[in-house]
Amino acid sequence: MARKILESQILKYLSKHGEQPQKARQLARAMGIAEAEYGDFRAAVKALTKTGRIVAGAGSALLLPEPAKEMVGRYRSNPRGFGFVIPESPTAHGDLYIPQGQAGSAITGDLVSSMVFRRGKRQGKQIFEGRVTKIIERGHSQFVGSLFSEDGQWYVLPDGKILHGPIRVDDVGVKRAKAGDQVVLEITEFPSETTQARGVISKVLGQSGEPEVDTLSMIYQFQLPHEFPGAVLDEARAVVDRYDPEFEARQREDVRELTVITIDPDDSRDFDDAISIEEKGRGRVELGVHIADVSHFVREGGQLDAEAKERATSVYFPGFVVPMLPEILSNGLCSLQEGQPRLCKSAFIVYNRSGEVVGERLAETVIHSNKRLRYRQATDALEGKTAGISGNIVELLKKMERLAKQIEKRRRKQGMIELSLPEVELVLDESGAVTGVEAADTSYSHKIIEMFMVEANEAAGRLLRHLGLPALRRIHPAPDRTTNEDLKKFLKALGLSPPDLGDRAGIQSLLGSVKGTPIEYAVNLAVLKTMNRAVYSPELIGHFALASEDYVHFTSPIRRYPDLTVHRMIKAYVDGEVTEGEVPEKGPGYDDQLTLGEHCSERERRAENAGRELRMVKLLRLLGDRVGDEFDAVVTGVTNFGVFVQISEYLIEGLCRFEDIGDDWWEVDASRGMVVGERSGTKITLGQSARVAIAGVDVPGRQLDLTIVELKGRSVAAGGRKASGGRKASGSARTTHRRSVKKTSDKRGKPREPVVRAKKKTSTAKGKVKRTGAKKSTKKSAKKTSRKRR
Repeated sequence: MARKILESQILKYLSKHGEQPQKARQLARAMGIAEAEYGDFRAAVKALTKTGRIVAGAGSALLLPEPAKEMVGRYRSNPRGFGFVIPESPTAHGDLYIPQGQAGSAITGDLVSSMVFRRGKRQGKQIFEGRVTKIIERGHSQFVGSLFSEDGQWYVLPDGKILHGPIRVDDVGVKRAKAGDQVVLEITEFPSETTQARGVISKVLGQSGEPEVDTLSMIYQFQLPHEFPGAVLDEARAVVDRYDPEFEARQREDVRELTVITIDPDDSRDFDDAISIEEKGRGRVELGVHIADVSHFVREGGQLDAEAKERATSVYFPGFVVPMLPEILSNGLCSLQEGQPRLCKSAFIVYNRSGEVVGERLAETVIHSNKRLRYRQATDALEGKTAGISGNIVELLKKMERLAKQIEKRRRKQGMIELSLPEVELVLDESGAVTGVEAADTSYSHKIIEMFMVEANEAAGRLLRHLGLPALRRIHPAPDRTTNEDLKKFLKALGLSPPDLGDRAGIQSLLGSVKGTPIEYAVNLAVLKTMNRAVYSPELIGHFALASEDYVHFTSPIRRYPDLTVHRMIKAYVDGEVTEGEVPEKGPGYDDQLTLGEHCSERERRAENAGRELRMVKLLRLLGDRVGDEFDAVVTGVTNFGVFVQISEYLIEGLCRFEDIGDDWWEVDASRGMVVGERSGTKITLGQSARVAIAGVDVPGRQLDLTIVELKGRSVAAGGRKASGGRKASGSARTTHRRSVKKTSDKRGKPREPVVRAKKKTSTAKGKVKRTGAKKSTKKSAKKTSRKRR
């Protein structure tokens, strides 16, 4: 296993289990490190010790260091005034608590320096707290929010959960902004305990709540580059003007005689992969996976390349995309459009009757797509509904289905892990507003393309390993021992036998044992939470969930920069610039690839977070008309201030606070995913079915408040008592900020924006809640959104 991954796992394990220092060999056993990996483990321990990130105590036992007198880390604030500094390197006592009034002007995301103080002991463990002394780097200086006025003064209420409380503005007239506008704001004075944040409006986006304004808000909130500089567009146009399709075709393998098709979602505009299959005799078939040759048009070192590298990925929103490349390329020459000759990098993979790879090669080709199919069309054709589809296309689809099933069977045998978690697609009207949802299409045509793309990615990965090039890989580390212990506790609480998370067959058996049962969702969700995140890196550790030793991203260069880098390496091989050799542990380009991988991984996370947040905003706007309505739901999370519950119809998560869950005292066992009512014995566990009512919708705060009405046939009265530990749920158990229907003031004396909330009235000793529902939306749906595959 790569040393960098091991270092991260060691730090994570010690941060959770460091109260019992262990020698290196004991620690390796506790973490489940295989004997073959012990040499790498020792090297990782040595590197961590040398840099002071771990220390050797009595008897050479390893532990995390005590906090120094000064700590540097990222600050995370809480709406109630206190916060935490997350150190750049873990310490024996975890995050540093910053009491109210000790954060200075720090806000969430800032890199800060803090003084560390000892504050006695609790249960034999030293307690620390801190005071922020310096802002090293601001994490955010630009915010998006809604403009409003109060007592002749203008304020912006920022969206999201980074800055709590309104920002005062004085330049409203300059931008001709008016109340209710959504604006972009640059901070000129950050808030402190005694002063309010101030800022200037840099851009007016439009009226708050309009669908297109919500999308623009997300683009600015996440600082996504969405307009291409003139020099980039000029270079793209020049590339198109110079392109001579027939000349380029003569330089490549011409496979235009093959029957080739694309299969994509209904709303796709760029098509970067196409499929062909040829019979090769003796039961063998050759799969052709043809990927748009973006590298031919986007040359390394140019303006186009610099812009694509900076963006690193396209960003997919409901009904809208921020592309990595200008549309003249992404929707034009680089898109494998039906009936047009297109340049490709093609992976040709030969399979025997059992779906095993018996030969493969990569080549530069020119193809001609015979048909563009949507997933639903492909599914219909495979089910015999072939109207409008020619016989040769139908025959190709049948061959694809047969081969995909053989590949899937083989990959499952190898240990491929597939989680069963529901998805929904948003249904939008013509303005882009959500009118409803529908279950995502899970027909086998999706699986066909998924299997073929994984195979092509592996073929490219194997080639680059043989060449010994430090390529940018898609790696997925195996789960570490810390998460394995948490999963074991949870599964035992459900009466299940927990597998070793390093054993793919054990995980497959677990998932198979709960398939179709009421706890299927809970177990799949718990397994997902134990998995590490897949990232981009040149480290040769493989992809755990896919059971793949050699895996790169090769199949989507229109929308992912890592794929583009892989294409360039394949071109160097095809052109004879590199030949096969030994894989160097370190070598020229390795550090550059490591840095690029970190950049691309960060950009991917940003894109996913932006898409996820806009999806939530659209659903919250829809549910704002349904306050008081009841829904079926599933418990998805347990915290010390309440439980998170997902509405099954919309797959949106909301918070049920303890004070709104029954007349009881609640004991929290987060490691087992459970809370227990001390008086009633009522248990609430992950995956449990519930009936909930919408209590409030806070769009700017990205918050859905729910109340539990029923748990598996058992009614629940509103008005809980307190969580274990003696803290009132209505006080310290609240950690998400909440805006009231009436005009209440924040700690700096300025009003917050009203939000939609259910009317409440306590009418009995048990605090039952009477709610009045709102009128349901009657908008008709017009179109759906779909997630970009793979």
